[in-house]
Amino acid sequence: MLCLIRQRNPRQSSMVLSNLVVAFLTSAWFAATCAAAESHFFTSSDGVRLHYAAQGAGETLLFVPGWLMPGEIWAPQVDFFARKYRVIAFDPRSQGDSQLAPSGNNIRRRAQDLHELVGHLGPGRVVLVGWSLGVMESLLYIHTHGDGRIAALVLVDNSIGEDPPQSGGTMIPARVPWTREAEMADFVRAIIKSPQSPEYLAGLTAKALRAPYQTGRSLLAIPYPRTFWRSVVYKTRKPLLYAVTAGLKGQAENLRRKRKGTSIEVFADAGHALFVDEPERFNAVLDAFLDKALAQ
Repeated sequence: MLCLIRQRNPRQSSMVLSNLVVAFLTSAWFAATCAAAESHFFTSSDGVRLHYAAQGAGETLLFVPGWLMPGEIWAPQVDFFARKYRVIAFDPRSQGDSQLAPSGNNIRRRAQDLHELVGHLGPGRVVLVGWSLGVMESLLYIHTHGDGRIAALVLVDNSIGEDPPQSGGTMIPARVPWTREAEMADFVRAIIKSPQSPEYLAGLTAKALRAPYQTGRSLLAIPYPRTFWRSVVYKTRKPLLYAVTAGLKGQAENLRRKRKGTSIEVFADAGHALFVDEPERFNAVLDAFLDKALAQ
């Protein structure tokens, strides 16, 4: 479910815009969140230059962020899991440091981008970790290309079409041109409940604002019913971790009961970016899941 953030007045918007200028000037701080990661690019089959950060060695963990968010949002996971694994934090097209794509800003093309990235990373299996919109892109990748390269699947806080329907929803900004900066700042703050520095929040907001308004809206045009996602989840037999907030607790419990090989974790007090709000807990849960899943 999508909710519209209330609008601000022009003076508030101007104040937020000034803060974003400061955020751009302090971009070195934001880059330092994944200081040890190496920056890489590859070109998609339709000619778009896509970015990912890589750190560590071993089995590959591929982290896919949500709507308009950069791969850098996974920084606590990159730093933690690079001790044991090869960790990839992906910037989907028109997000993070990837090219602002003139076309292909839709879920089908971005699922294809995932497929091409997995091929680019070389042979071997991959643990696919998708959050929010990245859940849908990961599931569509599996539906389209199969799960032959997938060792395990981690889906973070999006509905997978199981019953009951999600309660509450992610807040997506409404369109009013002179309030866009303020609305995006509100969106970033809405998905993270824990205290964060102004620089961190402004940095995420500035990254999200790279994409034009129409690009952001086109990414939310999902041409599949909720039952489609459920069918994909039940079709794959790969080990699955479903980490959710309170609004998806019912879906998680039903999924664990009905689908063999499913682990769940409910972050009842966290925001949508639960791995930012409770990184130590999320990392511990994922680490335990991986120990078991990758031993199979």
